[in-house]
Amino acid sequence: MGKTPHKYIMVRGACENNLRSIDVDVPKNRLVVVTGVSGSGKSSLAFDTLFAEGQRRYVESLSPYARLFIEQASRPRVGCIEGLPPSIAVEHRLGPGNPRSTVGTVTGIYDHLRLLYAHLGILFCPSCGREIKSHSVDQITDTILALGEKNSSDKSTSGTVDKVWIKILTPFIRRQKADLKKILLLARQQGFLRVIIDGKMSDLDDDIPELTRKKRHTIEVVIDRFKVTPDERDRLSEGIELAMKMGKGQVTVEAGKHGRLLFSSSFTCPECQLIFPEISPRSFSFNSPVGACEECQGIGRVFRVDGALILPPVERVTLHECIDNWNTVLDRRPLIEFLKKLRNRGIDTETPVLELTKKDKKWILHGTNRTGSKWTGIVNLMAGRYKRVKSGYIREKLKRYIGEQVCPSCEGHRLRPESLAVRFRDKNLAELTVESVKSLVVLFSKLVLTSREIELCGLVIDEIRNRLDFLLKVGVGYLTLRREVGTLSGGEFQRIRLAGQLGSQLTGVLYVLDEPSVGLHPLDQRNLLRTLFELRDLGNTVLVVEHDRDTILRADHIIDLGPGAGKKGGEIVFSGSLKNLVGKSQSVTARYLNTTVGNWSRETNRLSPDRGFLRLLGAREHNLRNITAEFPIGLLTCVTGVSGSGKSTLVLDTLYRSLAQRLQRRVRVRRPGGHDSLEGVAAVDRIVVVDAAPIGRSSRSNPATYTKVFGEIRQLFSMIQAARERGYNSGRFSFNVAGGRCEACAGEGVCRIQMQFMPDVFVTCEVCDGKRYNRETLEIKYRGVNIAEVLSMTVREALEFFQDIPGVRRRLEMLDRVGLGYLELGQPAPSLSAGEVQRMKLSRELSRKSCGRTVYILDEPTTGLHFADIEILLDVLKSLVNRGETVIIVEHNIDVVLNSDWVIDLGPGGGAEGGNLLGSGPPEHIAGLSKSVTGQFIRESLSCKTK
Repeated sequence: MGKTPHKYIMVRGACENNLRSIDVDVPKNRLVVVTGVSGSGKSSLAFDTLFAEGQRRYVESLSPYARLFIEQASRPRVGCIEGLPPSIAVEHRLGPGNPRSTVGTVTGIYDHLRLLYAHLGILFCPSCGREIKSHSVDQITDTILALGEKNSSDKSTSGTVDKVWIKILTPFIRRQKADLKKILLLARQQGFLRVIIDGKMSDLDDDIPELTRKKRHTIEVVIDRFKVTPDERDRLSEGIELAMKMGKGQVTVEAGKHGRLLFSSSFTCPECQLIFPEISPRSFSFNSPVGACEECQGIGRVFRVDGALILPPVERVTLHECIDNWNTVLDRRPLIEFLKKLRNRGIDTETPVLELTKKDKKWILHGTNRTGSKWTGIVNLMAGRYKRVKSGYIREKLKRYIGEQVCPSCEGHRLRPESLAVRFRDKNLAELTVESVKSLVVLFSKLVLTSREIELCGLVIDEIRNRLDFLLKVGVGYLTLRREVGTLSGGEFQRIRLAGQLGSQLTGVLYVLDEPSVGLHPLDQRNLLRTLFELRDLGNTVLVVEHDRDTILRADHIIDLGPGAGKKGGEIVFSGSLKNLVGKSQSVTARYLNTTVGNWSRETNRLSPDRGFLRLLGAREHNLRNITAEFPIGLLTCVTGVSGSGKSTLVLDTLYRSLAQRLQRRVRVRRPGGHDSLEGVAAVDRIVVVDAAPIGRSSRSNPATYTKVFGEIRQLFSMIQAARERGYNSGRFSFNVAGGRCEACAGEGVCRIQMQFMPDVFVTCEVCDGKRYNRETLEIKYRGVNIAEVLSMTVREALEFFQDIPGVRRRLEMLDRVGLGYLELGQPAPSLSAGEVQRMKLSRELSRKSCGRTVYILDEPTTGLHFADIEILLDVLKSLVNRGETVIIVEHNIDVVLNSDWVIDLGPGGGAEGGNLLGSGPPEHIAGLSKSVTGQFIRESLSCKTK
């Protein structure tokens, strides 16, 4: 009996990108892993074929009008797909870091919290702390009558009842300077007999006391006074109504031993005279003018001239060097005035910035208003210059001195004072958002609600609890709701989206995930696997593009693509269960499942820190707990720890910025994370960060242009005799400028045709046939090959072709050395994976001349890499160390940790439970630490290696 679409997704003739017309059956309601070496076609099958076709079919089911507003994908190159369920992609790629997007807003928890505070929150005056309520006449009347009833129940020992005497007062003025005689005469004319002036009763029939107009006074008119009884309800109600009318909605009742009771018909503080808007969900939105802080517009940060950037606390930087930099952005006259005042103050311009006294620094930056020595200060000069200058060039230079600071008005909470004054269970909304998800789960689990609160917001609170539980389940309990999405790693963002999918409780869906293990510690990865199994057990098909060993070993079904990359990939090497994969000779994946990556050996490969350390003392940014970390110079150091333990804060926010501030003085660097000092900087001259940031967002950017090899190839073509005869220079062979490119497609090779409610169609340019160049340019050939044919070569093919051209050969060799020999020279940069981008950046660094004094920092370099690619990466990193360079990597991959010379382990947990230095030293040392989660996995790997 053959396979049916009821149990399988049947793909036939898939040809997208490098797929070679493959046929594959994906079992439904299973955890299916698609693996293979980088560039083998995994994403082409999972995303560009299966997910793209699922999305396209959904969009086509909509009306033509609805399709006008949806960005539509083109039909993938596939013969047919049967049994395809609705598909959802959960990728880890982050968009631009919008500062308004937070964990709370992305998960929807913040929106539910806004509803909770709008309906159950209690407003307190931010000035005096008094509870602010809105009262009607009937509510005030009932409150006063209740006091009388309470008093009647509290009988004295003699058995008599002490009735409550009340005075109904209305405010005429509160703490104001005014013509008091006119006010008192007006009250007398209106028929009132008594007033209370500054707390003392006065009779308007008697002589009015002399009151000075220079002093602030408070005058309240006595509307009525009597004993409270149920029979006096009408009199009480009329008095309160009159008092509210005269007092613009405010009334004060003096009730004997119960004191003064203040009431208002609106949200107004009777004491401070502050008027508050009506509470609504928008009052707590930092994206709405109703709730956002006026100073920072709901961002929580302001951008101002930063004194630390004007006078950088960097060794060997003198005041003279700083003044030279200011000279390029400030007017000459105030600088000359500053130099005169500097000499009069006795400050030498050759004084190092670090040796300036606090008093002198304050004077230089913020000036003084003293008579005879008035000085504006450099901060004010730059701020004024930035506001006035119209030159874009000068404004860009001034931005080097503008830093990010916490908003002084809202203290980073993003909301107005009135919104922050609303409390629920003695906490305002900002105090909840700075709590970790784990703490909020405990808080809401212990929350006891009244019957009225359940009626109003029971469903809202249940939804908040559920969403928090799902976040905790996917292993991001250390995050806070206030955390900006732009600061999350790809893995963290993907897990947040996974939590949303768990909460949706959908069934019969195809979930396509792109390397969910990215950025995860092995412990977090095991928690994530449980989440994927839950999605599967709900009745969904979970298709994961993955290289993680544990995920592959625990998958229900494995699809292995290969056998190689690029043109040598795109075939189904294996499709089936794990037991059938082991021992498969053609599968590169099968070779690594039961062994560690790399030829590490404790006796021969482990280097010792004999060149000293970069010592970062007192690191305390975010959750770092005043730690001192030592990074050995000339070694491969791996910084490890569970997600949220503080690795990126330590390496990228603190160490890198501090080093860059000292070594790259002319480059604008954000302020380093809080720390006491950095020692050992004299041993290094240069710092390079190799991250996964795209090398270009345009299809015009490609490996050839990024590595600069295309410039040398164009120069080579311009030296051909035929090109020289025609007067062609190297620019003629660029597809980015007019002259040599095809103008019909502007050098793109394809033309875009808009189809309104159908997806845009990209067709090959008819004029150049997709070659990007015009006919005359293509007539110039080197060894029988034109410039378009060169761009279609793979790196390895081009390396063989340009073997005799040293400049071209050297750059291509580096690309091939880092495992990118399968890439085409003209492959668009947006199509490159994060791992390919990092290796391309490494290749460019390898092509530079070695100085032995460079620090390389890599953030999760194994992203998107197969075991075989990781082995190549390790060889590259070790070659840098062998040249004398210092390599520091933030990584969770145990294979990489085992191949490191030195390990710095943070933890033991994430968020508030992390930030401690658990230990540092060789991997074997970390393996012996009982509190280290990383050490546990190192021990497991060491035992496997021994066996």
